[in-house]
Amino acid sequence: MSVQTNEFGLPSEGETGVQNGNAREGEEVTVEDDDSAALDAMKARVAEMEAEAAKLREMQQEANNGMGSGMEAEGIPEEDKEEVDARSVYVGNVDYGATPEEIQQHFMSCGTINRVTILCDKFTGHPKGYAYVEFSDPSLVSNAMAMNESLFRGRLIKVTAKRTNLPVWPLVEGKRRGRGRPFRARGRGRGFRGYY
Repeated sequence: MSVQTNEFGLPSEGETGVQNGNAREGEEVTVEDDDSAALDAMKARVAEMEAEAAKLREMQQEANNGMGSGMEAEGIPEEDKEEVDARSVYVGNVDYGATPEEIQQHFMSCGTINRVTILCDKFTGHPKGYAYVEFSDPSLVSNAMAMNESLFRGRLIKVTAKRTNLPVWPLVEGKRRGRGRPFRARGRGRGFRGYY
């Protein structure tokens, strides 16, 4: 049986031929049936990808709705942020392999600890080398600051009171940043007169 082929060596549309992979010996399959099966498979894959994209959009929307301004996402109202910062200390030069439990054990002599936070790089997930320790009472901060330059896992740690972050932009309470005068271009100011 001969099959007519087009210029690419493929069977002409509507013609029948024996396909090696899709038919058993002696069976004939039309090219249109093979094309429709491939088209159906592609349509199913597109529908699957669209369902996955819709699911991702829904998850992103939930994540965006859950995020407020920094501390509100953690369940701490904006007013209490300064109060929390007043009873917290910054711990610098922390060993990268340190765990929150080890830091809590190191500062246990200062008083009751509410939380230990070790900050990590958001891309790599590795610790940045500093932590924050929140105590139950602001008076315990002075006890913790006495542990400045103490030895923790073979390193001298730096302990200071945590400062509250103030937004720089928009302007804070009407204060301007910079030198207080508008930008002025530098240069000769008289134009170039040429060389004599």
